[in-house]
Amino acid sequence: MATDEVFMDIPQVESMAKSFNAFGDVLDSVSKAMNALSISLKAAAWFSFGATAAAAAYIDRIEPNVKKAAAKMKELSSDVLSAIASYRDGDNSGSRRFI
Repeated sequence: MATDEVFMDIPQVESMAKSFNAFGDVLDSVSKAMNALSISLKAAAWFSFGATAAAAAYIDRIEPNVKKAAAKMKELSSDVLSAIASYRDGDNSGSRRFI
């Protein structure tokens, strides 16, 4: 009976984790920029007779979703790094049994 084995290309998976983390950082920056833009548009609303208030309301609806996506990307990064650590520890602990 053949047994299935699990293999992981650790450097490639670490690269994925770094990419998730970097994308989370980018989304955090986008969220902060959207927040600043919303504040600016609200402040200028009385100049434009409310036209910029509508744009600010649109941004205010999108910004929480961007913030959630940033948190998810960082969570994925930490999950992938935990999987790498478990894979390495599992290999090391399993190999000690045969020494």
